[in-house]
Amino acid sequence: MKICVINPNTTADMTERIRLAAMRAARPDTLIVARNPEDGPVSIESHFDEAVSVIGVCEEVMEGARQGCDAYVVACFGDPGLNAARELVRAPVVGIAQAAFQMASLIATRFSVVTTLSRTCVIAEHLLHSYGYAHLCRRVRAAEVPVLDLERDPDLAYWLIVEEARKARDEDGIGAIVLGCAGMADLAPRIGEAIGLPVVEGVGAAVVLAESLVALGLRTSKTGDLAFPPPKHFSGRFAAFSQ
Repeated sequence: MKICVINPNTTADMTERIRLAAMRAARPDTLIVARNPEDGPVSIESHFDEAVSVIGVCEEVMEGARQGCDAYVVACFGDPGLNAARELVRAPVVGIAQAAFQMASLIATRFSVVTTLSRTCVIAEHLLHSYGYAHLCRRVRAAEVPVLDLERDPDLAYWLIVEEARKARDEDGIGAIVLGCAGMADLAPRIGEAIGLPVVEGVGAAVVLAESLVALGLRTSKTGDLAFPPPKHFSGRFAAFSQ
């Protein structure tokens, strides 16, 4: 099967890290295609960044459909544009936050999230409530690592994340950690060793769930709010979306 893994920001180096994390989790016969939009924010650290990135996510899903992809992963912890992307295709579309929360709930009765910046904690909290996992999450913590510092200074970023994960282990009464950024995906095994708890990263979790949905023959429902968008005219820069 072919899975399109979409990094909603425009930083190609991060897309490559995400691709490698996806490949580590994928079955040997799964083809991972990792893409990022040409236009949009270099990192996603605010509601505005997310809003701007959604068009790029949708464009990448539409391109993936033309290339015959069997499933999609939205590889940003805010799951930007997730339901909009689901409207566009019958293939499964999995967001890494939803996938990570689901996986953590299967291995622990309580977990905490360690994310990048304090301002993004609220976004993760909104998702926990929206997806129905708020009662399982003890706390959303910020390591105060800007997303691009995961690329610029990976050693410092790693130690800041480990320090916050240790605090979560010692203070929150949890059984697992969820990493709250796709750019942290490659750090999960090292962090797990350092703190002695299971560490769930969303890219691998989403890939495995996407594979499972395809294997089970389950596709996005086209009855109700995830039906294909009604055809209409779009103007200006969005004219290409006209049907």
